[in-house]
This record gives sequence, structure tokens and C-alpha cells, in this order.
Amino acid sequence: MAAAAAQPVAVFGCRPRVAGGVCFLEDRVVLHAAGAGCLRLHLEQKWRQFIPGTERSRGVRALAVSPNRRYLAVSEAVAERPVLTVYELSSVPARRRRTLDAAELPAQEAVSLAFSADCRYLAAAAAPPEGHLAVWLWEKQRLMAALRLQAPGSGVCQVSFGPQDNAQVCITGNGFFKLFKYSEGTLKQMNLQKGEPQNYLCHAWLSEKEVICGTDTGKLILFETGELRWETSVEYKKPPRELEEDATTEEYESLYALPACISSDVSCGLASEDNGSQQNALPQISAVAAYSKGFACSSSPGVVLLFEKTKEKEIYKESQEIWLPQDVFSSEPKKSGRQDILCICFSPSEETMVVNTNKNQLYMFTMLSTDLVKEKVAYFAYLNFPLHSASVTGLDICIWKPVLATCSLDRSVRIWNYKTKTLELYKEYREEAYTVSLHPTGLFCLVGFSDKLRFISLLYEDMHVFKEFAVRKCRECAFSNGGHLFAAVNGNVIQIYSSITFENINNLKGHSGKIHAVKWSADDAKFVSCDTRGAVYEWNLLTGERESECVLKSCIYSSIALSSDAKIIFAVGSDQTLKEISESSIQHEVPAFDVVYTAVAVPHSGHMVFVGTSLGTIRAMKYPLPLTKDFNEYQAHAGAVTKMSITSDDQFLLTASEDGSIFIWKVYDKEGGILKQEKEVEYAEEVLIMRSDIEEKILQAEKEKQELQHQFQLSELMDKQAREVQQLESDSNQKLLMENEKYQELQVKSQRMQEEYETQLHNLEENKSRAMKELTEYYEEKLNEKSILVAEAEESMRQQLQAHEEITKQIEEDEDREILEIKIKFERRLLEEKESNLQLKGEIGLMNKRLNSLQKELKDRNRDIEEMRMEEQKLQGIIESLEKFILALKTEIQERADTIQDEEKHIYDLKMKNQGLEKFKFVLDYRIEEFKKQIESRENDIKTMKEQIREMEGELERFHKESTQLKLNITQLQQKLKATDHEMHRERQKKQNMETLIKRFKRDLHNCVGFIQDSKKMKDGIRELYTKYVQQSDAVETEAVDTNLQQEYMRQREYLERNLAALKKKVVKDQEIHQVAYIRIVQENVSLIKEINDLRQELKMAHTQVHDLRSTLRLTKKKQAIQDTAPSSELLSSPAVLRLNAEKESEKIIEMQRLEIQYLRDQLQEKQQVLAVQPLVDGNLSRLNLERSHKTQQQ
Repeated sequence: MAAAAAQPVAVFGCRPRVAGGVCFLEDRVVLHAAGAGCLRLHLEQKWRQFIPGTERSRGVRALAVSPNRRYLAVSEAVAERPVLTVYELSSVPARRRRTLDAAELPAQEAVSLAFSADCRYLAAAAAPPEGHLAVWLWEKQRLMAALRLQAPGSGVCQVSFGPQDNAQVCITGNGFFKLFKYSEGTLKQMNLQKGEPQNYLCHAWLSEKEVICGTDTGKLILFETGELRWETSVEYKKPPRELEEDATTEEYESLYALPACISSDVSCGLASEDNGSQQNALPQISAVAAYSKGFACSSSPGVVLLFEKTKEKEIYKESQEIWLPQDVFSSEPKKSGRQDILCICFSPSEETMVVNTNKNQLYMFTMLSTDLVKEKVAYFAYLNFPLHSASVTGLDICIWKPVLATCSLDRSVRIWNYKTKTLELYKEYREEAYTVSLHPTGLFCLVGFSDKLRFISLLYEDMHVFKEFAVRKCRECAFSNGGHLFAAVNGNVIQIYSSITFENINNLKGHSGKIHAVKWSADDAKFVSCDTRGAVYEWNLLTGERESECVLKSCIYSSIALSSDAKIIFAVGSDQTLKEISESSIQHEVPAFDVVYTAVAVPHSGHMVFVGTSLGTIRAMKYPLPLTKDFNEYQAHAGAVTKMSITSDDQFLLTASEDGSIFIWKVYDKEGGILKQEKEVEYAEEVLIMRSDIEEKILQAEKEKQELQHQFQLSELMDKQAREVQQLESDSNQKLLMENEKYQELQVKSQRMQEEYETQLHNLEENKSRAMKELTEYYEEKLNEKSILVAEAEESMRQQLQAHEEITKQIEEDEDREILEIKIKFERRLLEEKESNLQLKGEIGLMNKRLNSLQKELKDRNRDIEEMRMEEQKLQGIIESLEKFILALKTEIQERADTIQDEEKHIYDLKMKNQGLEKFKFVLDYRIEEFKKQIESRENDIKTMKEQIREMEGELERFHKESTQLKLNITQLQQKLKATDHEMHRERQKKQNMETLIKRFKRDLHNCVGFIQDSKKMKDGIRELYTKYVQQSDAVETEAVDTNLQQEYMRQREYLERNLAALKKKVVKDQEIHQVAYIRIVQENVSLIKEINDLRQELKMAHTQVHDLRSTLRLTKKKQAIQDTAPSSELLSSPAVLRLNAEKESEKIIEMQRLEIQYLRDQLQEKQQVLAVQPLVDGNLSRLNLERSHKTQQQ
């Protein structure tokens, strides 16, 4: 049987507050503390390699990487003693090279480590008040020097070697900055501390002599060879978005002034908030790191400042701010970016900067952007994805997808993919999350928060709360394997809900302690739970009862697991054992060897068991469980393991811990081979998405499509324009070439003409000289004449030469002028085209700028509109409250004026109505008598109707009894029918047996007839037949009797069948009659109850009128007594008024009587409609309606 083995393939987590907690091994490889060890991560290829820590380690406290990136030093605390370990990173996996004995450090742990420049020495520092500094020659495990640090207070401590000098050591802390020189086994201090002591939080070497230090008051101090050279104070920085909001708020307040009564309160509140924030917002340099251009430091939460070296008086000047981004999925996005940065490191090529925060997050920034884009403000990005920053309280997996869900006390819920090792979904809520369960489809999850249990839909890019249940502080919940049910722990009760209707189907009660774990069986028929009182219960969900239980009160169970057949329960708890429970008893107990098991998981194959301990280690053991220490133990987490789970294909083990880390383990057998899968697992690719998101995606796609179309059209226009420009250029070039060719031809022609003229001139000169030679003698006599002729000839020749030159010059000028005009013309056209092209480019740029500005303005306007809307709502609320107050005052004033006026009118009217009321008294007395008579008659009718109702109820009860008796008769007949069927079956069996016996007798008789020639054999055969079938006569008699019984049985059966059919018809008929009578009785009862209620209402109104009239009569008598004492002038004017009042009163009486007649007519019509379906009470109702109509006519 294969033993269990596991290897970590991915780690999601980062350990906070580790000195040097993140560093570069190569340009794209980062190392940081995670769990109980360190993690190597490649930024592009995303592979991970985990370096486990020392056995029983409580986690890494400090890290240091050697300058040549070959060695890693780790500081840990094991059994309250510091342990220093050096790993060789060049080997894969990293090999533990040396372990240094840190007994010379009296503290429990070393808080800072540093390698020397040649990687031979290792320095370790323990923080005050037990401050110590020690230097090792680590390869030989030799302590070279050690000293105690005298410091006024406790705090952060950092140690480092000089960048080139192995003997130079710098250490800073609360109240001290010291430079030491190692010489001959001792550390000698080189500097003298001057001035007031500062609390130095960090430092970094800028050069061989310069050290930059940061303090808790926001000061940056530069020391050169131990002497103060430069000092500056850094202000507390606010995020750029907050500064924009503050500026927008100030501008808005300047434009829209609040009322004085409100603005004073608001301004006071804002001032108090600002004062409180300023008191808490004190700058402090929490981290500093050097690079080639200067250094980087963190002066405020969420920001890193880059300082570059200058040649001015200010040696270093701030060049850029780099902010942590706001997390849009956080419940408080502004606070998500205000994390304390604890560590800064640069890659060897200084292309990338990585920081570590106090909330276990890692961020990166590409430094190339600072050279290419000179922006004052820039933003970090996540190194991979956001990590948990608090204890992981819940972990679960699903079947359809390779994902796991986790929740944490950091109020977040995350969905991870253990195949691709990525974070798929993440959202932060306002309440702490205690437990999570993933639906088998991977599309939904249950999360137990501190206030409610929420059913959440896992959308494509978000989590949507679909349903909430009033279960406070739900610590455990779990979906069934089929997904149709889920269980939630509410106090000591386990509530079972339907995943379809969300109804509470069942409540499992019986636990007396807090329930720590629940598990479903594979077929969802069983359910197992454990609590803090040592009880493990197995429930049957069909009945809701406990099937088995195992109670051990001395143990506080923390986790349970089930075998695939649900027959074996594995439980772990506080008693340091792993228990195997079956059939309500503990079958085996495996000791934990001085640790506490906190979680357990069993694969579906059942060949191995994995457990997590309180030290964060993972143990893998084979099944059946060994009683000896026969298991593989792996160092993983730095805190207790809270949750464990194994995937459905048994390929991966998933663990979570209190330190906020999540490990993904690959499961192997003992020989190192991967476990064989029974079948290839195919995962679903479906996701959920909201309709609004789809619409938004569609709108965005349409917008992108329009933008692409616009860009395409723009590119087409640009291409068209470029083609036109190119065509024009080619045309102009072609024309220029043609004109140039023409010019060259003309130039050749002119040159040829000039040569011809020169040739002619030369010939003429030769002819002249020859003629002169030939005719010298002839012309000596005629020398004068010939000289004249020669002179004339020369003159004509000169004139011809001048004319030729003028013609040549004119031709050249005309050609040059034409070429110049053509050139100017095409250059002008080319310039116009270039200008139009530039104009179009400018217009396009302007359009783009305008589009960007409009988009930015639109965003600003939307933000302004939203802020103005909120302010308007506030002001509107104030205005409405003030308007309501004014309206209330006006209403009160008006009401008081109306009341005064009404009172005066009322007094006057009362004086006028005294005599009218006396007359009206007689009429009211008469009507009172009439009402009394009506009440008596209606009470008699009510009595009669009550008697009828009682009679109907008696009849209904009689019908019920008859129906019950018929049902009993039917049951008896059915039983008789069953008995008859049974008897018939028995008779058929007898008949079949008899036929078989006859066949057997015939066969034996046939065999006996075969011996007819042998009398002896025939005699023996007949004897055998007689012996075998001797009961033949009895059988015949029995058959005859049975035949008579069968005939009697058939007659009885037919009679019972006829009776049964008659009874069925009677029952059906009685049911119909009963149904009709029941409906009629119900309708009559409803109508009678309605009439009784109407009569009661009328009686109540009559009583009220009588009481009012009596009160009015008494008031009238009193007023009459007062009026008798009034002066005679008033008496003289009163009769006309009284007479007019009496006429009005008579009109009112007539109107009231008409209304009463109309009301009684309506009642009469309603009663007549009711009488149509109430034949039993026709006489009474008709009589009642006649009496009422008669009384109405009398009135």
C-alpha cells in the first residue's frame, strides 16, 4: 500500500514585518518570506519554489541575500532560541549549507541580517533592550566578534556592511547610529554621535562613505564617514486623488456658499476632522533603498519617493512620487492604498522596484517609465494579485471547476484556480467572514459573515449577493455534494436549507457546545458534526434524528473528515490524537507526539490521511493508521492550520493557516509517482454574468467598434490624402523631368547653332585670308577700295554676330522664364498640398486633443455633477425641512385664526339654532322610537337565522357521520374482496394439483397396460396403482364438495359485487348532494353574517345619533336659559333668523330621509340577489325586506 507524500507547487501569501522581507535573486526572480519559509517567484514565467524553514520554527524574522545572489541567510526562532541558517540558492531545490549557533545572542530572535561584500561574513543584530551585534565567518561557523548595544529605548534595528569594505559595519536603531570597524576579533566604533538622539528606522549605503538614514519624524539624514553632511524633512504626503478632491471641494464651496446657519456647523465639523487627521498624519521614513541615481524612501503610508543626486546645494532632490493603487474591490478603496511600506528593493538592472507592505501585499513598479515619461506621480501594480492579510477562516473546493474559495478575517472572499495558480475573483466586504462553502458547480458560494449568512453568485468579474439569511456569526456552512441542500450552523443548531427554494427544511438539534466542523456523506444521506464538548454526531437527514454518536468530554474537536463510504469518521482535537471513529465508538487513536492536530483531510481513495498541526506543519500518513511515528512531515505555515481539503481527483491538497497563507500541494505516493486517476477530469468553462454587465459589454463593444470604424475611416482618409499627395508629387516630378528634357534639348540645339556659326565664321576668315593672299597683287592697287569693302564686310559680320547673340540670349531667357514659371507653379501647388496636408494633420490632432479634453471634461463634469447632486440633495433636505417648518407655522397661524373665527361663528350659530333645536327635538324623539322598533324586529330576525344555522350545522354533522359509515363499509367490502381473491387463488392451485395428479395416473395406467401379456406384472402394477391412488374416491367426493363450495362462493361474490357497485353509486350521489348542501349552507352563513354585521353597524350608529341628540338637547336648554336673560332688542331680531334656521333644518331632515330611503333600497336589492341562491330563508328575508320597506315608507 502506497504511503503518502506531498510537494508544494504554489504558495499564496506573504509574511509581514520581516527585515529584508523581499529581495531580487535575478532580474525577474523575486524572493520573499511566506509561511514558515521563503518563496522564489518568477515574474514572467510565474513558477514558484518554496524553501521550507527549520523544524518547529515560528516563522522567518529576517532575510538577507548575498551580493553575488548565491546565498540566502534566514533568521528564525525555534524553541525560544534564535537560529541562523544559510542556504545555497544555486542548487535546486535550495540546499541548507550552514546552521549557525546563535547562543551568543541572548534575544529570542535576530531581527536583521547582512552579508559582507565578499559574501564571507554574516552580521546579525538583536533589537534593544537586549540589543546585540554579532559577526560570523559563516562558512566555518566561527563567531568573529560580538558586542552589546547600549540604547535608550526599544524599537526597530538594522545592520549592514559597507558596499566595498568587509570590515565596516553600520547599525541603526532607536537612539543610535553607529559605524564599527572590525579588527583583530573586535568591533571598534568609528563615529561619535552628536546632537539629540534620533529614532532611526532604516538606513542604506549610497556609496563607500555615505549612509542615508530615515527617522520616525520624517527626516532624511546623510552621513559621510560618520559625520552629518545633509539633512532634510519630508512632508506628509496625500494621495493625488485626495488632493484633487480637496481642490474640487474648495472650488465648489467658493462657487456655492452654504447658508450661514449650516455652513458654520459643516465647517466646524470639517475643521475638527482635519485637525484629527493632521494629528495622526505624521511623516516617518519606514523604508529606504539605494540605486544608481540616488535612493528611494517611504515617508507616508502608500507612497515611495524617488530622490536623485544633484550638483546644487540640495545634494538630493525629490524627482517622483510612486503611489500604491486603490483597490476597487475593497470596501474602503481610499484606505486600501494607505498601507505602510516596510521594505523596498531594486532588481540588479534597476529596471524593477518591489515593495512589501504591512498588510502582506507585494507591489512592483517598472523603473524604465521614469526615464521615458517624466511624470511627477506614478502608481505601483500588484506583483501578482492581492493576498490575504489576516487569518484564513474558510476554505472549500468544487467538482465542476479547478477552483477553491477562501475567506479571511480581513473581510475578503477570494476565488483561486489551483490549476493555473491564479486569483480569479476577489471582493472585500464590510464584515468579517468566518466560513465559506463552494457550490459543486463553482457558480455560487455561501459565506458566513458576522451579521448574516449570504448566498453569493460568482459572476464573470464580480460577486453578487443573491440571498441573505438571518444567521449571525455563522462559523460553519457546507453545500451538499449534490448541491441541492446546504447546512449552516446557527449557535448550537444546524439548519438545513434548500438551495433551490431557500426554505429551512430541517433543524438538527442536540449539540451542547460550539459546532466546529460539519461534513456531508458522498450520497448526501448522512451528515456528521462535531463540537467543543467532545461530541461527534451522525445525523439521518431523512428523519432529522441522530443515527449514532460518540462523546469524549475531555476533547475539544476542531475538525472531522469522512471516508468515501461514510462508514469511518476521522476526528482531531485538543487531546493531541487522531481518532478513527466507526459504529459510535473510537476504533483507533494515533498520538500526535507533542503537537495539537487542528485539521484533517482524507482522499477519496482512502489510502492516506493528511493532518495539519498547531505549528503549521502538514503530516501525511498511510491508512490503516500507524501507531508509531511513521509519517512524512512538511514545514509549511507559520501559524496553526485552519482548513484542509483534497480535490475530487485526489491530485492536490489545499491548506490554509492563521498566518494568512494558502498552500497547494501535489500529492504523490511513497516512490514519488503521481497518483493514478480513475478517469480524466473535465472541468466546466461556464461563468455567470449579470444582464447589466452584458449590456455594458455590448455598449463597450459597440463603442470600440465605432472607434475602430472611426480609426479605419481616418486611416483611409490619411491613405487617400497620402496617395493624392504622392500622385501630385509624381506628376509634378514627371512634368519637371519633361521640362528639364526640353531645356536640355534647347540647350543642345543652341550649342549646335553656335558651333555652326563659329564654323561659318572660321570659313569666312579662311576665305578672306586666301583671297587676300591670292589677290594681294590684284588688290594692292585697289587697297583702299578693298579695305572699305572689308570694313563693310566686318561691320555686317559684327551686326550678324550681335543679332545671333541677341536671338540666342532671347531664346535662353524665354526657356529659363518658362522653366521658372513651371517650377514656381508646381512648387506652389506642392506647397499648397503640403500645407493642406499639415492643416489636415493639425485638424486631426486638434480633434484628438479635443476628443481627449472632452472625455476628460466629461469625466470631470460627471464627477462634479455627482458631487453637486449630493450637495443638492443635502441642501434640498435642509430647504424642505425649513419649508416644512415655515408651512407648519403658517398652518398653525391660519388654524388659530380659523379657530377664532369658527368659534365666533359657532357662538353666533348656537344662538341662532336654539329655537330650531327645540323643534328638531320632537322629530328626533319620533325617529328614536322608530329605530327602537326596527332594532327589535331585526333582533328577532337574527334569532330566527341563528336557529336556521344551528339546524344546518346539525344536518352537516349528520352528513359527515353517514360519509364516515360509508367509508367503513367500503373498507370492509375491500377486505372481503381480498379474501375472495385469496380463496380463488387457492382453488386454482388445487385444480392445478388435481390435473397434475390425473396426468400422472394416466401415465402410470398406460405403463401398466403395457404388461397386459404378463399377468403377474400387470397385477403388481394394479396393486401399485391402488396403493398410490387409494384416495381416489375421497378425492372425487372432495372435488364434488369443492365444486358446490365454488358455486356458492361465486354466488356470494356476485352478490357482494352488486352491493359494492350500488354502495359506490350511493356514495357518489351522497357526496354530490352533500357538496351542494355544503356550498348552499356556506353561502347562507356568509350572507347572514354580513347582514348581522350591517345591523350591528346600524345599531351602533343609531346609539351614536341618540347620544349626540341628547347632548345637543342639553346644550340647547342651557343656551335657552342664557337667551332668556338677553335684552329685548336681541329678542326682537331673533324670530326671522330662527324661522330661516328652521327652514334649513327641515331641508336637512328631508335630505337625510332621502339618503336613508336610497340606502334601504340598495339593501333591498342586495337581499333580493342573495335570496336567489338562498331558498331556505326566502320567507324570513322577504318578510324582513317588506317590513323594512314599510317602515321606510312610513318615514
